[in-house]
Parts: sequence; structure tokens; C-alpha cells
Amino acid sequence: MTESTSTTAAPHQLAHLVGSWQGTNAFRMMPTDDFHEAPATATVTTAAGGYGVVLAYTWAHPEDGRQEGILLVGSPEPGQQSVDVAWGDSWHQRPAVTLLSGTLSDGALEVTTDYGGGWRWTIAIGGTSTLRITMDNVIPPEQATEDIQAGPYPVMVAELLRAT
Repeated sequence: MTESTSTTAAPHQLAHLVGSWQGTNAFRMMPTDDFHEAPATATVTTAAGGYGVVLAYTWAHPEDGRQEGILLVGSPEPGQQSVDVAWGDSWHQRPAVTLLSGTLSDGALEVTTDYGGGWRWTIAIGGTSTLRITMDNVIPPEQATEDIQAGPYPVMVAELLRAT
């Protein structure tokens, strides 16, 4: 058995976002659809001794109503930017948690996952006085049409201000 030494974690790069947030979320399914805007909230806390950040959020689907999600954001190794995120959302994917990987640099997160057939999902989080959460669907080239181009398009865009 080895002894562990207690160390204090450096502040998580997203720790400046800790608190409660409220505002709006715009949602659309396809890039040709109009955005549906509805109220949204988020609560950001630190976890695991400061090595993780938990972002719990709510939003509303135009037909299915209130939804909620959670992101558990890890910390990069010292001197690195790569990070892993666990994501659960009551509408986008369920029941399993999805794992995403990407970068956390200068207080901004961008992670992605491949969910089959070349389709990808990207989540970005950033901001200081405004918390911005964007979720993009990435259309693979072989699925592109004349009307729908390959590449990313925003599915969800949340703009939130501090509530507390």
C-alpha cells in the first residue's frame, strides 16, 4: 500500500463559470430549419477536488418540452490541453452517457464525438460575463446534398447570463 500525498488542484479552467445562469437556447434539427428559442438555465459547479467541472443545464424542445442535460468536464494533464467529457441529455442521446474528447484552453472547451457513419457532434463552452454553450452536428461529405452542405451547423446555441 502506498501513501498518497494531498495536493491542492489548480483552479479548473472553467471554474470562472461556477454559479447559476439563465437566458435562452435556440434549437433546430436541420440546417434548413428555423431556430426555436426558449428559456434555458445552467448551473456550474466544481467537483472531484477541483479537477472536474459539472455543468447541468435545461432547455426546451419545440414539441417535446422541457429537457435537461449534464456535462462532466475533466482536467487536462499538466502542460496539456486534451480533455475528456461525459455528456448526458434527455433528448439528444439516451440512455447511455456519451464520451467526447477535445481541448480545454484559455477557459474555452471544444469537444467532439463520432456517433456513427461519419456523423459527429461538437460541444463548445466559453465566456466570462455570458456563458455560451453551442452544440453542432457535423454532416459527413457523403451525406451532403445540394440543399445541405457537409460540415458543422449549429443545432443548439445557449446564451446565458449570471443569475447569482
